[in-house]
Amino acid sequence: MSLNGDVTNRSAGAAEQAVPPPSRRAVLAGWVAALAATVGFMPLHVAWAAGIPLFADRERFEVWHADGGGTYLWTLNALALLPAVLAFALIRPWGLVLPRWVPGLAGRRVPRLLLIVPGYGLVVALSAYTVFALVLTFVQWGAPEAIFSPWTGVYGIPHFIVWVVALAVATHSYSRRTRALR
Repeated sequence: MSLNGDVTNRSAGAAEQAVPPPSRRAVLAGWVAALAATVGFMPLHVAWAAGIPLFADRERFEVWHADGGGTYLWTLNALALLPAVLAFALIRPWGLVLPRWVPGLAGRRVPRLLLIVPGYGLVVALSAYTVFALVLTFVQWGAPEAIFSPWTGVYGIPHFIVWVVALAVATHSYSRRTRALR
């Protein structure tokens, strides 16, 4: 049986039963990754998207914001929801079998690479961004042309490291647990 009680796709239900549940460590990592993507990332970026120059040089920020920075930030905030959904999919049953509310696909097994590739891809991308942010923090420290305070990097870099590690743990757990579903 599938998660929603239907018997429509027995192979998906059998696959779900064959996969062990995530460890407590993996569940914690999934939650941390999801919270890092939303609660950790979005509040400051939403403030900036709304035009609030928090931890920024007001004049340079207003020019940057009017020149597309606001649109960029709103897009970035919307996209930050995707890694949160991914993190939960790595630890929840609907990361194995699509729930009944997915039209036309309900009860079907989720292709494991659909979560593993973006999971590890995001780990690589966020790691690269973290290194870039670290370098940029030091390069712009005290630079008069900087828009944002380099202190945002002092918060952001550890935040991204936690996000990367948590997402890597959750992705690795999912990959290991679903290996038999190849």
